[in-house]
Amino acid sequence: MRGGAILATTLLAGLLLAPAAPASAEATAAELVTQADAVPTPTLDWTPCTEPGLGRYQCATVEVPLDYAKPQGTKQSLALLRQPATESARRIGTLFTAVGGPGASGIDAVRDNGFATELARRFDMVTFDQRGIGRSGQVRCFADSTAQQQFWADYAPPPTNARQEAEVEQASRVLAEGCATHSGELLPHLTTVDAARDLDLLRRAVGDEKLTYMGGSYASYLGQVYGTLFGDRVRALHLGSVIEPDAYTEDSLTHLAEQAMGTEQAFNEFARLCAEAGSARCAFAEGDVRARHVALFDRLRGEPLTIGSGERALTVTYTDVITAEVFLLYDAREGWPVLGTLLAELDRGTSGDPDVVRGIIDATPVSPEFLESFIAISCADNAFPNSPHLWPYLARAIEPAAATFGAYWLYPQQACGAWPAPPDGYPQRFTGPWTHRTETPALLLNTRFDPATPLSMAERAQRTIGNARLVTIDGYGHTTNNTCAHRLRDTYLIDLNLPEPATVCPADTAPFVK
Repeated sequence: MRGGAILATTLLAGLLLAPAAPASAEATAAELVTQADAVPTPTLDWTPCTEPGLGRYQCATVEVPLDYAKPQGTKQSLALLRQPATESARRIGTLFTAVGGPGASGIDAVRDNGFATELARRFDMVTFDQRGIGRSGQVRCFADSTAQQQFWADYAPPPTNARQEAEVEQASRVLAEGCATHSGELLPHLTTVDAARDLDLLRRAVGDEKLTYMGGSYASYLGQVYGTLFGDRVRALHLGSVIEPDAYTEDSLTHLAEQAMGTEQAFNEFARLCAEAGSARCAFAEGDVRARHVALFDRLRGEPLTIGSGERALTVTYTDVITAEVFLLYDAREGWPVLGTLLAELDRGTSGDPDVVRGIIDATPVSPEFLESFIAISCADNAFPNSPHLWPYLARAIEPAAATFGAYWLYPQQACGAWPAPPDGYPQRFTGPWTHRTETPALLLNTRFDPATPLSMAERAQRTIGNARLVTIDGYGHTTNNTCAHRLRDTYLIDLNLPEPATVCPADTAPFVK
């Protein structure tokens, strides 16, 4: 377990119960690159985007091989979006941006948030929907939207008792079977190796000799895969909220446990700062915040809570609350005060305000399409046991390290235990070595208290890929949205100037500051 030393003793019992994922004759980096290089450079025909909200951008589609081992076979269509450099005379080239998940749409992210202004002056900004996501062959696991909505409405991990464990296990098998039925041809070709080879075709298509890339969270892993396979074709890699590639691919249980530990650490900071802020700024500040939280979650694990009374009463489940809580921990400035309000109203029970609780929970949805893409790509990339029945044992193995959030991170991948992997595994699967031989080191950025990709992951990723510089943002949340970090990002991507080793960016703002 190259990535799992920190949790070896914690997970030993669970790992002994877990047979390895289907083995495959893993390809070498050279073989994977040779297959990609055999594909002709595609042509991009940029035209004005016609979708609502995208009118200011240009759109294109490109055909890539579904299977790079069969470049003349079935094609996969990828959707791209471009904003030409606003200072064309000073244009450097193309900057490719990608988003996390896996499962999020790069095009949707730009529609909602736009591109970084300073970078958009000097680069053609290009994003895309990765294969299996959104406009690029969305993974389908159900016959129609009615069946899809019904499944996800009833699916409620993580389970809190034996009956729910059996129900969630059965649901995970139904999901895996449905994905195989409706996306069977696509599923074997959703590894991040496939996405990285797509990215190199896109680099060729825009005419850049070398890739300039910016991606965070899962997209940091896509950047690392690209840097490993195509290091001599990299101009700059800016990777935020960093995933460590060894654990992610070879020791996925430890990867999830480390995520859960990061969430525990972030929540502990929430609890500390909430108590310091007082009830005027954090509604859950009275008494021992952590102890009250433990008691509240113990109640939720036992049975759903009723908030309010009469016709306005609302019933909320453990799944509702833990999902909203993790979502709110992502954004310390805006989300943490809302989390304090949510916990306070839940703690009041029938005296709580159901409209407030409903508004917070309804504002944290995750679409079925995202979940289906997330699971399909995760199952292709990660190493999980080959039986969903083992998940309760694995959850108990993780519990000592991350009692509150371990099962939350573990159970979404339970379908991987029944996944329709190729009989001999994924021939394009790659698990390192991850050393980057790029001319310019990658720039890694990570928040100190990140609830999804803790700083420990970024520190190990820096050691794993070798040729990288790490900047720590001394703050909270799953984001590198920070004035100092943006300045360093722009200087790196535009001028290829790296910050000093061990640079720390101060937080722009603190939570609970009005």
